[in-house]
Amino acid sequence: MMLDALIKIKNEQDPTLTFRRSCREGICGSCAMNIDGVNTLACLCYIESPDDKKSASSGKATKIYPLPHMYVIKDLVPDMGNFYEQYRSIQPWLQTENGKSEGQAEFLQSKQDRAKLDGMYECILCACCSTACPSYWWNADKYLGPAVLMQ
Repeated sequence: MMLDALIKIKNEQDPTLTFRRSCREGICGSCAMNIDGVNTLACLCYIESPDDKKSASSGKATKIYPLPHMYVIKDLVPDMGNFYEQYRSIQPWLQTENGKSEGQAEFLQSKQDRAKLDGMYECILCACCSTACPSYWWNADKYLGPAVLMQ
């Protein structure tokens, strides 16, 4: 995977190389970056073999950039502050109309209520979709982007 290659470069060639990583399984979204012009997770992006005849980019150097249209903190680390602030602005957490009653330890959820959440929590907030969206590029201060709208 591309993330493994970046870790190898950091460990063996350039210890100053900076990038985010955490789970290495496509769950956390922290290793999002632009690889060969596509926003993707480095932990899920395969390294193409030089003798792979099907690949158009075989034998070419892989180009890796931070997510586009975001301020760069260092190397492959974009400033996600605006993205997370926009997400926070819609209050994406579960909210009740009335609080807990006295002695209530937890909120119970019916199967029907749980089914309403399907499709709403799968976004891992990697910002790949938002940073690939032209409307988000030009109006990041007003347009919340696809990741936030999915919530």
